[in-house]
Amino acid sequence: MKIALLGYGKMGKTIERLALESGHSIVFKSWVESSEGNIEDAEVAIEFSSPEAAVSNIKKALEADLPIVSGTTGWLESYDEMVKLCEKRNGSFIYASNFSVGVNLFFSINEYAAKLMAQWKEYDVSVEETHHLEKKDAPSGTAITIAENILKYNSKKEWNLDSTSDEVLSITAKREEDVKGTHIVSYESNIDTISLKHEAHSREGFAKGAILAAEWLKDKKGVFSMKDVLGLTNAD
Repeated sequence: MKIALLGYGKMGKTIERLALESGHSIVFKSWVESSEGNIEDAEVAIEFSSPEAAVSNIKKALEADLPIVSGTTGWLESYDEMVKLCEKRNGSFIYASNFSVGVNLFFSINEYAAKLMAQWKEYDVSVEETHHLEKKDAPSGTAITIAENILKYNSKKEWNLDSTSDEVLSITAKREEDVKGTHIVSYESNIDTISLKHEAHSREGFAKGAILAAEWLKDKKGVFSMKDVLGLTNAD
C-alpha cells in the first residue's frame, strides 16, 4: 500500500515506522509548509496534523481522489462539510477521534454501560481525561465521543468542561508530562462508584489502528467509522 502522510509529527513518524515494518511504502509526507514526495503516487492518505491544518489536508486528499483516514481532533465544526465533499467526489473517508482498537472496544463497552445504567438515577456520571502537555484541544476528541455516547441514554442534556450542574455531563481535562492518553468514566452514588478506564501505554495503538483503517478503506467508497472497520456496527 502506497501511503501519503498528511502531518509528520510524533504520530506521523510512528505511523511511518510501523507502515514500513508492515511492508507498506510512504510516497508522500507533508508538514507545516513543507512536503516530500508526490501525493499523486499514493493509494491512500493518513492525516494526523493540527486542528488548523486538518480541513485543508482532508480537502487536498479528497480532491486528489485519495481515500483519507483522519485522526486529527478539534476541527469537527467542519465535519459535515467534509462529508459532503466526500460524497460529491464519490470519495472515501474515515474520521475517528481515536483509532486505537482498544479505545474503540472501550467506546462500545461505554455505550453498553450507559444503556445499562440509564434506569439507575442515583448514579451521577462523569468523564475524566488526561493527556500530554503538548495536546492542544481540551477535552480530547476521545472524551467527547465517550460523552456523546453516554448522552444517548442519560437524562443529562449536554456535556461541558468542569460543570457542576446536575443537567450537564462534566468532563475533566488534565494535562501532565508524557501521558499518552487515559480516559475514565465514573458512575458515583452515595453508596459506591463504578468506573471504566482505558489507559494507552504508547502511540503505537493509535498508529496501528490508523494503518488498519487505511488498509480497510483503500478500495471502498463512502463515509465510514471505526465501527465499520472493526465490525462493531451490530454491537449497539
